[in-house]
Amino acid sequence: MSAHGLRVLIVEDEAFIALELECLLEEAGHVPVGVAMRSGEAIALARDLSPDVALVDIHLADGPTGVAVARALSARSGTTVLFTTANAKRVPPDFAGAAGIIAKPYSERVIRAALAYVAGRYHGGAPTGPPDGVVLAPAGRPDDASHPDLPA
Repeated sequence: MSAHGLRVLIVEDEAFIALELECLLEEAGHVPVGVAMRSGEAIALARDLSPDVALVDIHLADGPTGVAVARALSARSGTTVLFTTANAKRVPPDFAGAAGIIAKPYSERVIRAALAYVAGRYHGGAPTGPPDGVVLAPAGRPDDASHPDLPA
C-alpha cells in the first residue's frame, strides 16, 4: 500500500464507469494505477503494476471473463479482488478467489466504505462486519481471518 492510500486497478469495460471510478478513487485518497477493459490486459497490468486492490467487473469487453481475471489475480500474493457487478449470481460459490462483491449500481459511499474496509485490514485493523453494499466471500467474513485476499 502506498503512503497515499491503496493502489487500485480498475477492470471495467464501460469507459464512463471506469472514469468515474478513477475520479472517486483519487478523491478518496487512493491511487488508480490503471484501467483494463479486457481480461488479458487486466492480468498484464496487475503483473506489471502490483496493485493492492483490483475492482473487477464480471462482464468485460471480451465477454464474461471477470471470473477468470479474479482467479488469476487472486493467485498473485497481495492483490485483493473485489467484484463490481449487477449480476452477483454469476459469481461462483468460491468467489473465484475474490474477497467480495460490490453490487451495481453502487454509490460513491459504498466504494469508499469498501476501500476503507480493505485499507483497515492492510493496516491490521480489527475485523468488523462488511460495509453496507458489500458481500464478503464466505472465507472472507470478519470472523474468519484465513481469507487469502484480505490482509490479516
